[in-house]
Amino acid sequence: MKDLEHLNPPALLDAIERASAEIGFNMASDRQTGSLLRTLAAAKSGAFLELGTGTGISTCWILDGMDPRSTLTSVESDEKVQAVARQHLGGDPRLTLENMDGEAFLRSVREQRFDFIFADTWPGKFYALEEALGLLKPGGLYIIDDLLPQPNWPDGHAPKVAELIATLERHEHLAVTKLRWSSGLIVATRVERA
Repeated sequence: MKDLEHLNPPALLDAIERASAEIGFNMASDRQTGSLLRTLAAAKSGAFLELGTGTGISTCWILDGMDPRSTLTSVESDEKVQAVARQHLGGDPRLTLENMDGEAFLRSVREQRFDFIFADTWPGKFYALEEALGLLKPGGLYIIDDLLPQPNWPDGHAPKVAELIATLERHEHLAVTKLRWSSGLIVATRVERA
């Protein structure tokens, strides 16, 4: 089985990838992760959150899996890269693009709850983790990527990744699956234990 064949990517993906290359943005999720995000989004209905829009590559995959009643809020602090997403995806009425710091966003929506959170940036993943997990509804999905060594990792990042994985594995309200595939992912579901 070849997991990159016959993916049937979203219609706007090629244009977003070209625009990403034009501005030198190389931190996007790969197509394997995108395909998984689309599949997981198709299994749920409700309120979706993406921390780290980037240029909208993952956003495009998530939207492609969502039903017409679901909504996606995508947060990015870099206005220049998010402008690519805004240009290509901004017309989708299910999508709200927020240009602000991820940690500040998490604090601003403390009372909201989400069915699906994809944390593809430091806030909600390497810091402000509990704030992000606190926004997850019971049965909701929490997805992170880039857990296998990456060429763009800063020095000293590997121990932070190991600590994050261990924290999630020990979390009393999460059922966790680790995937040594693509860039390295965790898919977790919020569970309420008796």
